[in-house]
Amino acid sequence: MTMTACGLDFGTSNSAIGILRGGAPVLAPVEGDATLVPSAVFFDYETRGRVLFGAEAIDTYIGQTEGQLMRALKSILASPLIDEKTALGHRMIALTEVVEIFIRHLKTKAESFAGEELAAVVHGRPVRFVDNDDAADAKAQSVLEAIARRAGFRAVSFVYEPIAAAYHYEETANCEEIVLIADIGGGTSDFSVIRIGPERRARPDRSHDILANAGARIGGTDFDHLLSLEAVMPMLGLGTTLVTKNLPMPKALYFELATWSTINFTYTYRNEREVAELAADSRAPQKVSRLLKTLRRRLGHRIAFAVEDAKIALSDRDTAEIALGFLEEGLTAHASRKGFDRAVRSRTERLTALAAKCIADAGLAPDAISTIFFTGGSSRVPAVRAAIAAAAPSARVAAGSDFLSVALGLTREAQRRYK
Repeated sequence: MTMTACGLDFGTSNSAIGILRGGAPVLAPVEGDATLVPSAVFFDYETRGRVLFGAEAIDTYIGQTEGQLMRALKSILASPLIDEKTALGHRMIALTEVVEIFIRHLKTKAESFAGEELAAVVHGRPVRFVDNDDAADAKAQSVLEAIARRAGFRAVSFVYEPIAAAYHYEETANCEEIVLIADIGGGTSDFSVIRIGPERRARPDRSHDILANAGARIGGTDFDHLLSLEAVMPMLGLGTTLVTKNLPMPKALYFELATWSTINFTYTYRNEREVAELAADSRAPQKVSRLLKTLRRRLGHRIAFAVEDAKIALSDRDTAEIALGFLEEGLTAHASRKGFDRAVRSRTERLTALAAKCIADAGLAPDAISTIFFTGGSSRVPAVRAAIAAAAPSARVAAGSDFLSVALGLTREAQRRYK
């Protein structure tokens, strides 16, 4: 089949799209000159009908323009939200339609760069959209395929994201080796054990080189969630008690507010009314009043961005301050590397087990792995790297472009599939 094709890495946190130019994969500029765009959409209520994307969407939201920000769009494919709608002003819109708007935007940007229509796409997908549920996993891919077709792609195929990253890594390999690819993204962690080498690159069928795959819904948004519950939500009343019967403050709303994909669902009049009643009955009314202000002024995403910034800072430092001055003048939350590592330990232990299982499923001993290739923004987290390295302690550690390896590999695969 011959048609103009692209490779599309639609990520939970960031996205990129590539085309072939001069026989080589090249990423299209999708926001100014940038080839990486945050997976975010802002619906501007002040300028009716205006829809913004990426960093512009986030900046407009932070600038307190009236509207609704949608982020971590990919995560809805693996959750019950796949069939839900959200209110945009006075109308309801399916969350899958928001994903379609974003995918169509990327396609349009890439076509402008290519100077022609892009008829085919090789879409990246995690090894598992949904853990332990094959039917739900298949549904998530089917929904994403339907979205891609509605966005205008006539041919749609999928590649596991760590396999795409392996194809990109292989471009620099000068000898044959067995590699564990660890793609730790915003929403999922995916592993592949693959045999790569310069003499294998041009083979049309690589199925025999792919020795095992494994994946789970563990990613950067989970780390944000856990850090928020550890460091920020207690300042909004989590863990406090009520005067009546000394009952604990209900937790459900804090968990929703700390989760990227459910923040917008906390903004209801019912929640505001209930939290106002709880503040009046609280033994820590100032803290619960901050929760009420967060709901009334739609500040959930600003908290999430502040937490994300602190998580990134903790990759290089032992401590970080989470600035919450937008909530209360001078308010900060303290975060530490030790506290963060403790909060995410159950997840990092699962990553060690998952990487070890992938190696075992390949029929190999840990010392058969020559290299662990890290990609994905969350692979920068020291606790994550240490956890995965523990599964193959003798392997060399390598890394490429944390955010772009998958997109470049998908584009190379698009060349193979669509000539």
